Amino acid sequence: MGESDLNFISGRVKPITVGIVGPESAGKTTILGAFYLLLGQGALTTGANSFSNSYTLAGWEAVATCLRWKPGQPPRFPPHTPSGAARAPGMLHLGFRREDGSLRDLLFADAPGEWFQKWAANEQAADAEGARWIARHADVSLLIADREALAGPKMGSARNDFQLLAQRAVAEARGRRLALVWTKGDVAVAPAMEAQIRKAVASVSSSVPEFTVSVYPRGEIDAAVGFRELFGWILSTKRAGVDLPTTESSRHDPLFRFGGR
Repeated sequence: MGESDLNFISGRVKPITVGIVGPESAGKTTILGAFYLLLGQGALTTGANSFSNSYTLAGWEAVATCLRWKPGQPPRFPPHTPSGAARAPGMLHLGFRREDGSLRDLLFADAPGEWFQKWAANEQAADAEGARWIARHADVSLLIADREALAGPKMGSARNDFQLLAQRAVAEARGRRLALVWTKGDVAVAPAMEAQIRKAVASVSSSVPEFTVSVYPRGEIDAAVGFRELFGWILSTKRAGVDLPTTESSRHDPLFRFGGR
């Protein structure tokens, strides 16, 4: 879905928009593909949130097809999300029905890492409009820490890039929900490096939850566990209520109960 399609989704109730913020090749699209495959197996959510519908099934299939086994073709990671000339991210939709019968719509922004890297260096960069769109509209942000990059030969550069991106993302969240997500969780990272990554996030907020995901099992931990925990946290998002002040009024029109100046 594009930006012009969002009015269709928002006609019933404003959806929860999820932004996945991270550098190139950090595993952002793989997270989306894993969500979709687990959902198809009935292994992503509990009975409290049952799958209802999606307006972007073709888009989900395009993301997840690489992760499936095919005759003569083992699964592989999704291709790099192209940046192109788009100014807003592609949106993937999922709808869930809760136990009380109400519906909850989620929109996931699939955006290339180049947008975020340019946005981190210069908030007003001309080719970072997509990253600014996500920062402006996301109700939930997943800040991605790529363990493979943080343990590789360019770990110093990866750490510096993450620190810059984390500073921007946490500041732009402005109190909205944000989580630190370690991708490629089967890769070992030096404890000192992990501490620096956590410090980059905790320097602004000490209450950011952490999740670790991997398409490979981590010891006795099944690969699906991390994705289920992360998705459950996303689904627990609630919009803040609005308290409207009231005043005593003899008028029958409820509008005037809010007083005037």
